[in-house]
This record gives sequence, C-alpha cells and structure tokens, in this order.
Amino acid sequence: MDLKQLNAFIAVAELRSFSAAATKIGLSQPSLSRLLKQLETDMGVMLIDRYHRPLHLTEAGTFFYDKISTILTEMDTVVGMTQRLSAPSSALNIGFVPSILYGLLPEIIATLKQSNPEIDVNLKDISSYQQIEALKSGDIDIGFGRFAHQDPWIQQILLRHERYVVALPKAHPLANVREQRLIDLANNRLILYHQTHLPVSTVPETVPETVSSTGTHKTLGQNKKNTSHHQVSATEQVKEPLLYLFAQYGISPFMTTTVSDLQVALGLVAAGEGITLVPASLKTVRTEQISYQRLIHENVTSPIYLHTLKDFVHPNIPDLLRATYHVYEQRGITYRRQKFESQR
Repeated sequence: MDLKQLNAFIAVAELRSFSAAATKIGLSQPSLSRLLKQLETDMGVMLIDRYHRPLHLTEAGTFFYDKISTILTEMDTVVGMTQRLSAPSSALNIGFVPSILYGLLPEIIATLKQSNPEIDVNLKDISSYQQIEALKSGDIDIGFGRFAHQDPWIQQILLRHERYVVALPKAHPLANVREQRLIDLANNRLILYHQTHLPVSTVPETVPETVSSTGTHKTLGQNKKNTSHHQVSATEQVKEPLLYLFAQYGISPFMTTTVSDLQVALGLVAAGEGITLVPASLKTVRTEQISYQRLIHENVTSPIYLHTLKDFVHPNIPDLLRATYHVYEQRGITYRRQKFESQR
C-alpha cells in the first residue's frame, strides 16, 4: 500500500468515475485501474463495486474512505507544517474577525511595528471557524477570534472578555436608558449575525422553561415563524451566541432575524428593523442612527481568543503578544499574561 494507491482510491471515491479520477490525478485510466486493483489485492478487500452505474463503494470501501481521507488530510497538514518549520515566512499573517478590527487591533499592530520596524504584517479578514483551517494550511500564522476551539492541531489563549452593549435605533423607546436588562429587550426583534456557533457540548439535555418579559411562561423555541424571520429550535438557540446569552437568563426573544454579518445587522438596527448585541468596541459605528447602551449583566461578554498551531509558533508571535499586553496596560484593561507553548 502506498500513497499513489491511496490517492487514486480517494479520487475515485469522491468523483465516482474512473475517467474523471484519472484526469484529476494525472494518470491514464488503465494506470489508475491497476493501482486500485493492487490496493484491493494487498488488502484482500473489494473497495469499489465496478458492476453498477453510477460507480459506488462497497460497505468496506465506504468505511476505508472515511478513515483514510482523514489520515491523508492530516498528513498534508504535517507536511505543510514541516516545510514552514524549516523555512518560516518572514511575514506575519494575522487572521481577524471584523469586530476585532473595530477594537484595539489597529493600535496593537501599530505598537508591534513601532517596536519591530522591519516586521512585515499581513491582515486577513476571516471568520473564527475558517481561521482553524487557515492555520493548518499556512494561510495565516495566528488568528484573533471570538470562539473557543477544540482541535488537536491548535492551541489558543484567552486574551480578555469584552462587555456586550445593546444597539438600538435612535427612535427606540429604550434608546436613552443607560443600563439595560435582557428581560426588557425580549419583546424586540433580535438580529443575529454570527457565522460561527457555539460547540454542541453547550446544548443542555433538556430545554429550559423561560419567562417572557410579559411574565408568561413558554419553552425555548415556541415563538412565531414569520417568513425569513423565525424563532429557532432549542438546539439552535443555545448554539447561536446571542441567543445563548438570553437563554442563560431563561429568556427567549420574541422574534429573530439572521443576517450575513455584523455590518448588515447594524444597518438593520439603524433602519429601525430590530436590535442587536455587539462588543463594546463597536459602539462608535453609525452613532447618528444607533444608540449603544450598557447591559447590567456582567457575564454578558464576548471573549477574545488568540490561536495558533501547537507545533509551530511563528518567530514574531511573542512580539505580537507583548504589543497586545502593552496596549491593554496603556488602556487599563484587565488581563492575565500568558504565552503559547513552544514559543521560541
């Protein structure tokens, strides 16, 4: 069994065509067939059912594909990491989610460049979820995100927690209330914008009973549907970050609207189409149309994580961390100093 045989099998399994698979991996069809036959002979197992159209895998072939494709993906990751370890890029490629850019990231990068004038920094707008694959592929060296990740290839540190504020249209009855409670916001349309959701492990086994702001009892997920605006199921609620914040207090918003990103969400708030919660660093956006008010709940926060590979830490990452902590100290922000394992 060798890599050529395995790659030939993966191509056939994914394309369900000998001719398409041969073209993809740059072999003649007879050569591809010989590789696959030799693989099956070596294993003593028939992997591909050649007697039906369209072509499909045997039960054993399906099992083998599921397992071996994961192993080959990890092998590609290891090869890429090894290459980067032997010849690290001089540039520091940093992934970030948009809400981080509205906060202290520009100041952190300016501080980093001031102390390291020769450093070359590339910033890439990329979601928290996509940052994990981007780290493995080498597209980025480090990522600023809002979500914890469980991945054997990744290490992360929590930089700090940022308080959420409520964003309301200027004409909203609560627009001038300086301290807001989630229960008082429950009868509004809540605009959701996160592309990354909380891990499934946060979903409770039972759906809690909630109390609406009118005092009536209902179960999470029992709200009205309204075309594209709907109340999501209990599982979706606790996985969606903003709904999870409400659910922590036993509250289920009356109606939700899901949009593609945070900027669209704030645009809808400005247009009077609903309210949303955003990290406090965004309270300077669209201030002519939006009122940002403090939430009294101290645990309604959005974490900021920094994550990179476990086995390869770019040489400039310690400098980035020092710049980050320097800015936090200048701003009087509470944090706990940490460093990544394998920092050189």
